[in-house]
Amino acid sequence: MPPSVEWTGDAVRVIDQRRLPGALVLRDLRTVEDVVEAIATLAVRGANVIGTTGALGVVLGLRAGRPLDEVATLVARTRPTAVNLQVAVDAVAAAARAGRDPLAAALGLLEADREQCRRIGEAGRVELAGRPRLLTHCNTGRLATTGIGTALGIVHAKAQAGEEVHVLATETRPLRQGARLTAWELHRSGVDVRVLPDGAAAAALLGGLVDAVVVGADRIASNGDTANKVGTLALALAARHAGVPFYVAATLNAVDLGLVDGASIPIETRAAAEVLDGPGDVDVPVWNPAFDVTPGDLVTGIVTEAGVLRPPFAVSLPSAVRAPGRQRGSDDPGDVRDPRPGRGRAPPRPGAGRRAEPRVPHRAGARAHVRVAGAGGRPGRGARHAGPGRRGVPGGPGR
Repeated sequence: MPPSVEWTGDAVRVIDQRRLPGALVLRDLRTVEDVVEAIATLAVRGANVIGTTGALGVVLGLRAGRPLDEVATLVARTRPTAVNLQVAVDAVAAAARAGRDPLAAALGLLEADREQCRRIGEAGRVELAGRPRLLTHCNTGRLATTGIGTALGIVHAKAQAGEEVHVLATETRPLRQGARLTAWELHRSGVDVRVLPDGAAAAALLGGLVDAVVVGADRIASNGDTANKVGTLALALAARHAGVPFYVAATLNAVDLGLVDGASIPIETRAAAEVLDGPGDVDVPVWNPAFDVTPGDLVTGIVTEAGVLRPPFAVSLPSAVRAPGRQRGSDDPGDVRDPRPGRGRAPPRPGAGRRAEPRVPHRAGARAHVRVAGAGGRPGRGARHAGPGRRGVPGGPGR
């Protein structure tokens, strides 16, 4: 498979993920507006590759003589949930302000992402030894990163090591990233994969068909609350009830230490037409969030390039993010855990932790944190949402 994103010398070449699996189409993005459009329309999707593509988009804008602040703002606001984009834009902008080469900074992010994914894959492979049956959600592999992936990086690492691995991939409604992208990627790589409807995942978990759940992340608060593709929260709740470990796999640049918990994570809302997509569907209001927030209490561990982070995440996440030289790391993935004696290794017991709060809009017409065309409504308790739209009214960009 060609790289998900690469620099050609005068353009950003990406795989148009909207065309998969029917056709593998490469697009050359030659302006910052091309980059913004590709991200907003899901030609480019996946938190890590959004970040690296956005970084190169800033370079294109600067080469066209656009002001740095204008270009950085234009790119960063395209996806408010995935913090990787803001991190990447900030890195390139900082290089430009310091008189360094912004292109070198952007290309450095691509190389760093490849290495971080490799380390995540190896750490997850070790962590999930003896657990061959993995359930995953959305797409978190080579299409979503510049490396082997985060959650799917663990799958690829197992396969490359000759270990047994079988994947249950949720369809991931409404845009079917699991059925379209994850199934295509794994089948192409020779990995055993089976697609199941989103609504069948709980039955698979309670029926003993899954050894572990592994998902990606678009933003992780300092307490471990994790924003990911909508449907992740339901998987975490079902996994807890079934006693199946639930892991998040993400690079540390997905961690937002500025957020105490997930209540302040902005949640993008997509168009109603993505849900009411069948002939004759009734034109009624739709709430179509692109993401939900899983409480950190439901997460067994967070697999990162620094190793597997253990609860309490309010201790292990800041420790990993602030570790000196964390971009370099060592060749041996390990645990980052609570330093207090006797804490940090064991996964949470089934049923432990606080109850997840439903994240739903309470009423229409109130101000939303994320503004999208045609959206109203205000968030319920928890993450901030744009409100429900109507069929055919475009929403904000989703994953």
